[in-house]
Amino acid sequence: MLNIESITKGFADHVLLDNTGMQINSGERVGLVGRNGHGKTTLLNIIAGMDHPDDGRIIIPSGYRIGVLSQHIEFSRPTVLGEAMLGLPDHERDHFWKAEKILSGLGFSEQDMQKDPMQFSGGYQVRLNLAKVLVSEPDLLILDEPTNYLDITSIRWITGFLISWPREMLLVTHDRGFMDNVVTHIVGIHRRKMKKIQGDTSKYYLQVAQDEEIYEKTRVNDEKRKKEIELFISRFRAKARLANMVQSRIKTLAKLETKDKLAELKNLDFSFNYLPFAGKQVMTVEDLSFGYEKKSPLIKNFSLTIYPGDRVGVIGKNGKGKTTLLKLISQNMNPDEGWVKPNPGVEIGYFEQTNIQTLNPQFTVEEELLHAYPETDRQTARNICGAMMFEQDAALKKISVLSGGEKARVMLGKLLIRPLNLLLLDEPSNHLDIESSDAFVEALNAFEGAVVLVTHNEMFLYALANRLVIFTADGIDIFEGTYQEFLEKQGWEDEEMIPVKRKKSAQLPKKELRKKKSQALAERSKQLTPINKKINKIENEIEAKETKMARVNNDLLDASQDQDGLKIATLSKEHAKLESDIETLFDTLAELTERADKIKKKFDQEIFCLESGD
Repeated sequence: MLNIESITKGFADHVLLDNTGMQINSGERVGLVGRNGHGKTTLLNIIAGMDHPDDGRIIIPSGYRIGVLSQHIEFSRPTVLGEAMLGLPDHERDHFWKAEKILSGLGFSEQDMQKDPMQFSGGYQVRLNLAKVLVSEPDLLILDEPTNYLDITSIRWITGFLISWPREMLLVTHDRGFMDNVVTHIVGIHRRKMKKIQGDTSKYYLQVAQDEEIYEKTRVNDEKRKKEIELFISRFRAKARLANMVQSRIKTLAKLETKDKLAELKNLDFSFNYLPFAGKQVMTVEDLSFGYEKKSPLIKNFSLTIYPGDRVGVIGKNGKGKTTLLKLISQNMNPDEGWVKPNPGVEIGYFEQTNIQTLNPQFTVEEELLHAYPETDRQTARNICGAMMFEQDAALKKISVLSGGEKARVMLGKLLIRPLNLLLLDEPSNHLDIESSDAFVEALNAFEGAVVLVTHNEMFLYALANRLVIFTADGIDIFEGTYQEFLEKQGWEDEEMIPVKRKKSAQLPKKELRKKKSQALAERSKQLTPINKKINKIENEIEAKETKMARVNNDLLDASQDQDGLKIATLSKEHAKLESDIETLFDTLAELTERADKIKKKFDQEIFCLESGD
């Protein structure tokens, strides 16, 4: 068990965490969410002892072991297996089979385990670090973006592994589906505070939205009430006969808490610039072959026709040639045999992680966008900068000072500024947070052109793909159907090796789903209608009484100027009665609104479960 008590952390004048805390209890697997730059990695570093809070403390039990996935590459053993075994606890130093099992699940073959770790790509070296931390069996396992270098079969394997993890876990990932599958709780960093709920990301974001809606309603009502009291005090402060009433309101005003208006939080605002295309085919790929070694081609006799509106998911294990295929289709590489022919009028946008090296370090963000599409104007470039969260002076930052994630956003901005009708995307979500990934999926859905997407994020595949290019052990297959249909009809080659994920109940047939949703909506309406009628009635009553109270205030002012004592006394009683009635009505309104919100939440969750098959 780990306690975080009232910590504060900031850099210069930028506060990330402000007097906030949470607790990780025994056996909890916690997903940590929050926008990029809001403190997730900083919090992980504080818990791991690699950073410290400005105030507050972390309470860790004596002997409690924390294991952290390191992105730092440093190996001291001549073989992959020997390096992985360094992570084994002292009393299990010779239990090589534990290391073998985890290495196998992460995509290492038996032959790979006897090779030098330095022979592998950076992605496989990070996998080796992941294996070392998994075999160490710590009390708290901290994983920061563990899926970035994993293919889908490895992600599905580690999903099962983590579901059966018997101790505590803290996970940061942009892959929402992966997180929802493995966690028991969500902790969100939101407006410099931590909020913890039991459940998945959908439940967390729904709760945050409802909390903010209630906060804003309460703030508006409090502001309105405060102005009414201040108006009364200013009008009658000098009137001796009303001194008691004025003092009472001064005390009431002092007790009213001032709530700040919530600052607007910016999300990435994706909207691709579509170039109309009238042709029946966007691109033809015919008998394509390519290999870095001529004796063992990665791609052999591959053909594909891409049509307008296609959403082609390219999937398979790492190292099989997915990125190479995209480079060939984009014509950034030449095939050994075959040809790629885009139809006239096709404009291609290509996103690849390594393409950030093509950015000019001396350009500002704005200049990089203008250089990508010189026909655009500066205001449009600035709008794209804002959409990519480079607002105002941030658009004038030099590329050289940007982080890897910020450079990836610039690359996405270059796709947004040009009119396109074919998008080729290689793992575009790796540097996006969950909110931005959701916005990206929506933008791709709305794009009228064709999309070819290499991704290991199953949420993207479920949401987008209508066709699949599948790299298998024997070559490349084309599956005409959605990702869900692929899993049902074909599935992954080594599915039997992958531990079973937390299962969802079978998806209802569409007709039955529509019926159940209609019934749920009808029942929600039935329960909400009488409450909404009462809310409307009370709001009208409040408005009428506030109008009447404003008139009484004016009459009181006139009576005070006329020094009409009897009228002042009568109007003061009427004013007090109206004020009491309004307070009572506001209390009732808050109660009814809370009831309505609970009903909405209940049915929103029911409908969500119906649609997702939970």
